[in-house]
Amino acid sequence: MNYTDQLNRTIFVTAPPRRIISLVPSQTELLVDLGLEEKIVGVTKFCIHPEGLKKRKAIIGGTKNYRLEVIESLKPDLIIGNKEENERAGIEELMGKYPVWMSDVYTLEDSLEMIGSLGEMLSANEKAQGIIRQLKRDFALPLSRKGTSIYVIWKDPIMVAGADTFINEMLDFAGFENLIRTPRYPQVSEEELVEVNPEYLLLSSEPFPFKETHIKYFQSFLPNTKIILVDGEIFSWYGSRLLKAKAYCESI
Repeated sequence: MNYTDQLNRTIFVTAPPRRIISLVPSQTELLVDLGLEEKIVGVTKFCIHPEGLKKRKAIIGGTKNYRLEVIESLKPDLIIGNKEENERAGIEELMGKYPVWMSDVYTLEDSLEMIGSLGEMLSANEKAQGIIRQLKRDFALPLSRKGTSIYVIWKDPIMVAGADTFINEMLDFAGFENLIRTPRYPQVSEEELVEVNPEYLLLSSEPFPFKETHIKYFQSFLPNTKIILVDGEIFSWYGSRLLKAKAYCESI
């Protein structure tokens, strides 16, 4: 059957696929929560949820670099990727050989559409719609306003989440006003952070693993800013991990 992905590409997929490779950790977790673990034959080394899945599946590399010989040996009838997380040249090479369904997620609505589309394509529509209904309830109203913020994803150089990102969408839901209006993930200096002077500085657990030791560094030039370590999976994973988002954001 023909399906349209979030890049508006039409792909032909045998219905239902029986040998799936997932190139995106958050979508891997979603596939498992849709009851499709037995159909997953390959995942990336970053697909850490659910615990132990990597030991049960073939590792095809990372989200940017793929072990093409492993992918070929797995004989996938569907590969699932994402525009932002996967490297373009490698994805285009895979597209020349296999059906590759791509997500493109910037907003909650994009996420719900992705979940629904995968549910339909993979004959897991009932479970997908159940997740969608719960997320619509959870995200019906933003949480109470907390204050201005900057969300840091990398240490050296300092990189932050800007506009036109899923993280920005999650910050707004959680009650934070993102002061970085530059698109995507710009690099900033200490001086720029001081000038902007956020009420909150959120240090993400991924892709850079910020720890308690890093709080002192940022506090040295942002003495009046509340600095918090936050779970990067909550703010950047756009699959079924979102079911944990409301409770987590309320606790911050």
